[in-house]
Amino acid sequence: MHDRLTMSPVPDELRGLVVMLHGGAEFGQRPVDHRSLALRRTRAMFDSISPTLVEQGYAVALLRFVVKGWNAAPGALPSPVRDARLALQDLEQTYSGVPTVLLGHSMGARTAAWVADEPSVVGVVGLAPWFPADEPVDALAGKQVVAVHGSRDRITSPKASRIFIERASRVAEEARFVDMPGRGHYMLAGARDWNAAALRETTGLLSRVHDAS
Repeated sequence: MHDRLTMSPVPDELRGLVVMLHGGAEFGQRPVDHRSLALRRTRAMFDSISPTLVEQGYAVALLRFVVKGWNAAPGALPSPVRDARLALQDLEQTYSGVPTVLLGHSMGARTAAWVADEPSVVGVVGLAPWFPADEPVDALAGKQVVAVHGSRDRITSPKASRIFIERASRVAEEARFVDMPGRGHYMLAGARDWNAAALRETTGLLSRVHDAS
């Protein structure tokens, strides 16, 4: 699995991890390679925000999913959920006990909400998330979750994200919706604003963990 993880430099005094999860599609068995637009969008954010996070004592990992699709099927884990669990378990072996925030875009945000019950995970930040309104929220019990969604998104639904956050608030330690007025789905227009939101929300979640300890 480590060959699918791109890592930032790791600070000498590591205070936390941010694991980035890229988008995808509802169905698709095409392998994700470095030509993937979904991966490249998240890689651009990784390149932009990692230096600031590393300066603050946080390492950043970008996971490349095996295939493009969510690929839900009866009795089987969706494809990216399986990938993310294996990656988090690998990271836990290397950086045991380090608080981890999952930063996902679209399908990556949905994946993050499914694997938030991994022991190292303290919170989820979803950017333009794919959060179906009836999605299970049990994995977010006791965690922090933030949905950052643009009002002009026509690919995933801001309304569904608000409903999801409302449902998650019943089990999560904290659940918030952050509006990005005028922004769409792909984080290309207004990239600076998306990067700023990603930094603000991930560091905010990790800071609250340190303040509470």
